Amino acid sequence: MTKRQVKNILFIMCDQLRADHLSCFGHPTLKTPNLDALARKGVLFERAYVQSPVCGPSRMSYYTGRYVHSHGASWNFVPLKVGEMTIGDHLRPLGVQSALVGKTHMRADLSGMARLGIDPNSKIGRRISECGFDPYERDDGIHPYSGHDPDPAYNQYLRDQGFDGDNPWEEWANSTVDTEGNTRSGWFLKYSNQAARVPEEHSETPYITRRAMDFIQEAGTQPWCMHLSYIKPHWPYMAPEPYASMFKPSDALPVARSEEERLDPHPVYEAMMQHRVSQTFSRDGVRETVMCGYMGLIKQIDDQLGVLFSFMEERGLMENTMIVFTADHGDYMGDHWMGEKDLFHEAVIRVPLIVYDPDPRADNTRNTRSQALVEAVDLAPTFLDVYGGPAVPHVMDGRSLRPLLFGEQPHNWRDAVICEYDYSFQDARIDLQTAPRRAWMRMIFDGRWKYVLFEDFRPMLYDLQTDPQEFKDLGASQNPEHIEARARLHEALFQWARQPRQRVTVTDEVIESVEVQPRISEGGILIGYWDEADLAKARQGFKPRFASTNPLVQPTLDRLTAQQGDTHHA
Repeated sequence: MTKRQVKNILFIMCDQLRADHLSCFGHPTLKTPNLDALARKGVLFERAYVQSPVCGPSRMSYYTGRYVHSHGASWNFVPLKVGEMTIGDHLRPLGVQSALVGKTHMRADLSGMARLGIDPNSKIGRRISECGFDPYERDDGIHPYSGHDPDPAYNQYLRDQGFDGDNPWEEWANSTVDTEGNTRSGWFLKYSNQAARVPEEHSETPYITRRAMDFIQEAGTQPWCMHLSYIKPHWPYMAPEPYASMFKPSDALPVARSEEERLDPHPVYEAMMQHRVSQTFSRDGVRETVMCGYMGLIKQIDDQLGVLFSFMEERGLMENTMIVFTADHGDYMGDHWMGEKDLFHEAVIRVPLIVYDPDPRADNTRNTRSQALVEAVDLAPTFLDVYGGPAVPHVMDGRSLRPLLFGEQPHNWRDAVICEYDYSFQDARIDLQTAPRRAWMRMIFDGRWKYVLFEDFRPMLYDLQTDPQEFKDLGASQNPEHIEARARLHEALFQWARQPRQRVTVTDEVIESVEVQPRISEGGILIGYWDEADLAKARQGFKPRFASTNPLVQPTLDRLTAQQGDTHHA
């Protein structure tokens, strides 16, 4: 490898991290110097958006490079179906090992594997179960009684340190002790500003950082793409000391909500404001309490990334490792009278994205901010591009970011981003008596206008130029400008939906580059001939030939030519 040529990729993801909660993205009191330094080394993308506001479908879009309705894993526990290619599947043939350290929120398609006779415990079965990664350590931090992650390795680690219990993850890393000596669960938002029982060095974020360093030390000389996926700052919003005491409610950003939003809300929005988590976050004092823990967890992540980056510097890995930092979605935290992440406001679907590319061609863009509209699906094709793999637009919906990293201006870069949400699993669908197949909403955002399409309800529309906090829904406005914006974005969304995304077994390149002379017959079956003389005339001087300008395609076409020749001479 020549100096500063990319050999490895470190793909870092935080869970439920808002873009506006890093100092390089403008937070005034939450300082994140290590991520700020990374941004100075690379490009900070100001307008990066996820494909869904919920963990599972968002992550599956990151891992496949495909939109939600392409890969089909539309909610947290909907399996990614067997056969969907992921980052690991694309990189492994190029000699790159793809490893997981942390969370994926992947639910394995056990019925699909059973149908195909694939053992889930086999090497292939494990890869299918882990989004195509080889799991160095999988830890989703889910309560064991969910059946999702019955006893992660982190639990055993805590027991080895003397922190016993059926679920040390919950009982120590995500619980506190009150002034009367009672253990209180971090699941209750009331205790989010209290310190976790576990000492900081044994909490989740330092633990998983050390596991990432373990992988790097054991990786050998083979190029790797490591997905370092932090559980935090996702709830329970409970940080250990000293982070639990670092921030006060006054350090939090002001809540972004307006009484106007509750006067005559869209029916789906109104139903989601009635969810328990939304009702709780709309109460006075809840956001202020939770923000203390949330900001502490983010600060801890930044500090641990400083440890990791120093570790990499000492080993010369910053010279040949691309580093990508992002999140799977944001968090309402009481904004817009909402909790969690059920709609398409900026607090939820806009995520931080920082990309450091050591390639010398990226020198001109270091310490810059890009205003390009970027999507989560762009990372998988970027990684493929790094290792010289041919683009696969028939498989991946995204596009490589490397031209932007190199300072180029692609002539046909997207002018809008897409986000999808299947709310059929939510109480809102039940309350609205909506059929599951119709409980979809899709958003398109062109940088100013945000349009949301529903199946059984009027659309929503926001003008972020005049209303950057998204307080005024213009979905029913009769203003000509608003009518025009809705019509234009509706057609753009429909045009996007019309493009086929399921023909993944034959590339567009093969289709476009193949020159096929008229065939005498289809596998020996005569089609369209009038009589024997018509057939004889067609055969006269016929030389079956499949030709391509692509040398990678031509061997396949030569075999087709030979097969056709055998058929025609039969």
